[in-house]
Amino acid sequence: MHIGEKRLVISMGKIYVFVNQKGGVGKTTSALNIGAFLAEAGKRVLLVDFDSQANLSSGFGVNSAKPGVYELISGAAPIEQTVRETSVPKLSIIPAGIDLSGAAVELINQEAREFFLKKALEPVRSRYDYILIDCPPSLGILTLNGLVAADAVLIPMQCEYFALEGLSLLLKTIKRIQKNLNPSLDMGGIFFTMYDSRTRLAQDVVKQVQSYFQNKIFSTIIPRNVRLSESPSHGMPITQYDPHCTGAKAYKNLAQEVIQRGF
Repeated sequence: MHIGEKRLVISMGKIYVFVNQKGGVGKTTSALNIGAFLAEAGKRVLLVDFDSQANLSSGFGVNSAKPGVYELISGAAPIEQTVRETSVPKLSIIPAGIDLSGAAVELINQEAREFFLKKALEPVRSRYDYILIDCPPSLGILTLNGLVAADAVLIPMQCEYFALEGLSLLLKTIKRIQKNLNPSLDMGGIFFTMYDSRTRLAQDVVKQVQSYFQNKIFSTIIPRNVRLSESPSHGMPITQYDPHCTGAKAYKNLAQEVIQRGF
């Protein structure tokens, strides 16, 4: 490089994956609403629905859209054809459909089967500040693809006893991924969902996890909130459905924590 020559620096977006093998913990709700609040903060955000139930897609009113994430990882469509705009400015989504369930079987015998999503996202990574991947409630091949593609893993955790048991298995899986497939994967953090301050169990679970993980715990706790449950059925995030409810305020704070931590 000659003196005075400027170096072109391309900013690469951060890729976060939402993982929990236990269903019903608010994983998709979290991906949806954190993504919406990041976009509201002026960030360019791409959501990737990597669950055949396609709840993230329907949460934005995008149903059975093709080509989607299945066509993307199978090589049937380039990523540019799979990205859909949402009603939220700066927020896009790659939708999923029931055909994604067949991908788990199709990938099993493929070479480098854990890297399909990572390779698929590379062409557009520099176009976004954040790429958020919503994985199925399992530790199968789709979730492994999500973990290999990501810079950091975010774990939503419901405040109940069985969540503690599942967390141990999940952390072992993450360590295996770090050792064998994605050494740069960061344990981004754990955040609590569906918190009911009236129950002693919820308080005990929070204290136990906080004492063990300390700085890996987000300070924002998502409360049980009916409006959060209602908003996806209307095809919109909480930022549009009821931005002033307690759930919306909590997710806005959590999104700010994600920005501040940076991982």
